[in-house]
Amino acid sequence: MANTLSWKGACFALAAWFACPAAIASIVITGTRVIYPSDAPEVSVKLDNKGGSPVLIQSWIDNGNADAAPETIQVPFILTPPINRVESGKGQTLRITFTGKLLPADRESVYWLNVLEIPARKATTVSDNYLQVAFRSRIKLFLRPAGLEGNANEAVTHVTWRANGQTIEAINPTPYFISLVRLKLNGKSVDGDMIAPKSTMTVKLPGNSGNKLAGVYVNDYGALNEFEATLQ
Repeated sequence: MANTLSWKGACFALAAWFACPAAIASIVITGTRVIYPSDAPEVSVKLDNKGGSPVLIQSWIDNGNADAAPETIQVPFILTPPINRVESGKGQTLRITFTGKLLPADRESVYWLNVLEIPARKATTVSDNYLQVAFRSRIKLFLRPAGLEGNANEAVTHVTWRANGQTIEAINPTPYFISLVRLKLNGKSVDGDMIAPKSTMTVKLPGNSGNKLAGVYVNDYGALNEFEATLQ
């Protein structure tokens, strides 16, 4: 009996993907993040089907709740097409339009672009059993107001790192989100997180004033960059 997974089964589908080395996603998204300048009429995201068969794609934008049903989500964007079929070896362009909703003008806002890939149903006999897996990709979409001060790719250099007992505080005075991949201090390392604009994030790494912190962050182009800082 065949099972087709919708977006609601995305978490199970991802688990099945990692548990089954033979399962490989076909759709490739160009880029690992989307930057939307608030004064742009629209931005485009390119999808390519690298697989050997057609797939059905459902796309939507969420505001941080990965489990929310697409039809219940309210975001200040229009995405087209929301559903489409992509043939093997072909591509599809998603177009995102900002509706102009009033949002903070002194800092970025973040949303997430979701792309759910549902493979074509295989021809089977009544006795055949197989698992049809859907793959969901979810990347960050940054709405960047026009005229923000500074450079997003240099924002990490303006972060103040402060020792605070068994934790350290990362103080981001810039208007940009900073996506960290990992942090290392005194021989210990943790996975990174995203520091929101004009905010403070606490990291579970013990340190002392003068300690050297090393880390990796992601720039606007999706490249991984190393940095070092001194704890205050």
